[in-house]
Amino acid sequence: MLSLSGLSAFPITPSDAEGRVDAAALRRLLEPLAAAGIDSIGLLGSTGTYAYLSRDERRRSVEIAAETVGGRVPILVGVGALRTDAAIRLAQDARAAGADAGLLAPVSYTPLTDEEVVRHFEAVAGEGGLPLVIYDNPATTHFRFSPALIGRIARLPGVLAAKCPAPEPAAAGVGVAALREAVPAAFPVGFSGDWNVTEALIAGGAAWFSVAAGLFPRTCLAIVRAVQSGDAARARALDAELAPLWALFKAHSSLRVAYALADHLGLCRAEPPRPILPLAPEIRAEIGATVRAMSLA
Repeated sequence: MLSLSGLSAFPITPSDAEGRVDAAALRRLLEPLAAAGIDSIGLLGSTGTYAYLSRDERRRSVEIAAETVGGRVPILVGVGALRTDAAIRLAQDARAAGADAGLLAPVSYTPLTDEEVVRHFEAVAGEGGLPLVIYDNPATTHFRFSPALIGRIARLPGVLAAKCPAPEPAAAGVGVAALREAVPAAFPVGFSGDWNVTEALIAGGAAWFSVAAGLFPRTCLAIVRAVQSGDAARARALDAELAPLWALFKAHSSLRVAYALADHLGLCRAEPPRPILPLAPEIRAEIGATVRAMSLA
């Protein structure tokens, strides 16, 4: 079974106003990620705006990714949907198109109970034919997993890892320990929320699920490799150098900043799906100036 650790890069999914994926632009985003030697790609994550794309375009995105980087780097694919049967079909589609694992978030309109989320994972893992990563992203789904619920789902057949929001740095040790105690010994728990992840990795997190790595893979990989080599001081120093980028993410949302940076870096000129609006020109100028000053672009 696929083992998930290290750096997982989460790029945007460039598309036009009608939600048609721009294949050439997606390839331009994916190729540098594989070339940098990252450990996996998170396609159609929240930054990849999976919830805004049709089933056909989601399947097409996976096909494009598999043609571009398949066999060189594992591809994790968002398969979340409001209905369980729809998530099962998306998992089946992703598997057929070349995905290595699915990212399953409990997307809902009516708030879900823990039991409903467990049944949802049971069904998608059992019928989707694709290994699943627990996708805890309360900022978008408005559902937060407890460590106990993570531990319960981690023991289901076909569930291979968890992606959780990184605790605030001061609470990283306690937060990571609580999750690791809740899951089986060999079960990897990784983290998102770029500005908090370094301390979570140092505290024992298995992976960084990163928006920034979708644009700056080598910069983020240096942090991960420093942690893996036991050099926490270097990891913290490299993370501190990215503080201006983290400030932009927190001020304007990492998704909106990622779209602006993809344009600034010349990778693609896509806009986020409506009703999400592109950032104002003056903010885009600030973003460009910031990454130039950081020698990221």
